[in-house]
Amino acid sequence: MKKNLVYIAVIALGTQLLGACKRELNVNRQGRITLDSYYKTPGDAYNALVSIYDRFGFQTGGLYDKLSIFDVGSDDQMAGGGSPTDINDLQMMQLYTYSAQSGPESYLWSRSYSGIYRANVLLEQIDGCKLDANTKARYIAETRAMRGAFYFDLVNFFKNVPLLTGTLPVDSLYDVVQADPAAVWAYAENDLLAAIPNLPTTLTNVKSEGGRLTQGSAKAMLGKMYLYEKKWDQAAQMLADVNGTMSGTTFSSKYGYKLLANYGDLWLSKNKFNSEAVVEFVHSAISNGGWGDAGASDGNLICITTGPRGYSQKNGTAPDYFSGYSFLVFTKDFAQKVMYGDPRYNTTIANLDSLKSAGAATYTAGNNNTGYFLGKYIGRVSDKAAATPELNFGQDEYEIRLADTYLMEAEALMNSGQSVAPASRAYNLFNAVRARVGLGAIALTQDALEKERRLEFAGEGLRWPDLVRWGKAGTVLASKGFVTGRHEIFPIPQGELNNTKLLQSKEWGGTK
Repeated sequence: MKKNLVYIAVIALGTQLLGACKRELNVNRQGRITLDSYYKTPGDAYNALVSIYDRFGFQTGGLYDKLSIFDVGSDDQMAGGGSPTDINDLQMMQLYTYSAQSGPESYLWSRSYSGIYRANVLLEQIDGCKLDANTKARYIAETRAMRGAFYFDLVNFFKNVPLLTGTLPVDSLYDVVQADPAAVWAYAENDLLAAIPNLPTTLTNVKSEGGRLTQGSAKAMLGKMYLYEKKWDQAAQMLADVNGTMSGTTFSSKYGYKLLANYGDLWLSKNKFNSEAVVEFVHSAISNGGWGDAGASDGNLICITTGPRGYSQKNGTAPDYFSGYSFLVFTKDFAQKVMYGDPRYNTTIANLDSLKSAGAATYTAGNNNTGYFLGKYIGRVSDKAAATPELNFGQDEYEIRLADTYLMEAEALMNSGQSVAPASRAYNLFNAVRARVGLGAIALTQDALEKERRLEFAGEGLRWPDLVRWGKAGTVLASKGFVTGRHEIFPIPQGELNNTKLLQSKEWGGTK
């Protein structure tokens, strides 16, 4: 049997599960560790599990992640930045000029496959780590849940991808071929289904375990997967278990999930692991990440990229924004015609021109400047870290939150032919999201649901995937360069095609 090598990157050490700052380290040959000499202790297994979580919420050293990619690809936001080439992957996503040779697709591909590799290694080696039965079962469940989520992203974003169910000998890597997309969907579903029984119902110690997956997390991810596959009945059933039982117009979840009373509280840096967080990417203000490898920081890089350039408070009435790089700006149409007047406006949008006109603050206009910034994630001076503060903001990021599972279940119920009449479950789920921000109940229709999702999740990276799965991206995004029958998926990165048996998708001029 060939010896595989595990780099130190697989051993992500930290004082708490998701607080590790080491993502990928350059090591010499003496720094390598063979599989045969590792995976011997419970600590080895734990560190390997941390390394998978590390990829789950990974932000590239190019200062972006999934949220940023899909924000700028939507009709509501633009790349911004300092110039039309600043973080060029995002600029290309905004204009749909990316290709197999360059663009954000390499990040999406490598994030998932590096996570899958780490998952496969742990699953193959965990028997040697001397874990008690319950701990072992939980580690396997967490690993399989994340592997399922990685495959969901891959098949959803690329369609034609390899299905790697275990580690491969080095001499087989160039012989890998792509699987039938249906097989990848099924494999991802099965991973999540297998994981659910052995995940904890809730976390017993949020301080030390916050961000780890639970049964509710896995069911929400699986329910979302079913929704994207248009398996409406299965999606509704799975999401109903997350959302809980209905009593009048309210819902009680056995997992403890509950909508926060104040919408704005969702984006307070100190409000980690709140009752609305279902799947949460954890960030740390103490990771000490630096510019030698910005992607190695566990800080939330969105906090610095979305901050207005050259920001300065002129008086105490202005927010204490940390001056940033002016990315992910909202369009004037969205801010003035779609979002204006909605109760979520002031939390979602930071109107810098209004502050400037009032003499409360100044800032420097950047590329695509509209004056409307993503207020949900702008870093605050009061939250800054001591070391390299721009890279170490501790605000967490939501992959799935309860308002999302409410609206996804309502959508699934509506599409499965269930009642949407007043007092129905679908109607009450939909209007619970509106009621939380003080909006009155309205009829649940597809148009109403689409508008509600647009307003509720503005700036959270969901608008683009929603438009694609609804089949509306070609119309809504045509002015930005989106081409129907092409941009619904990303091209296979050219680096993955070179000297391999992988084939480019037909949508991108290939034969697959």
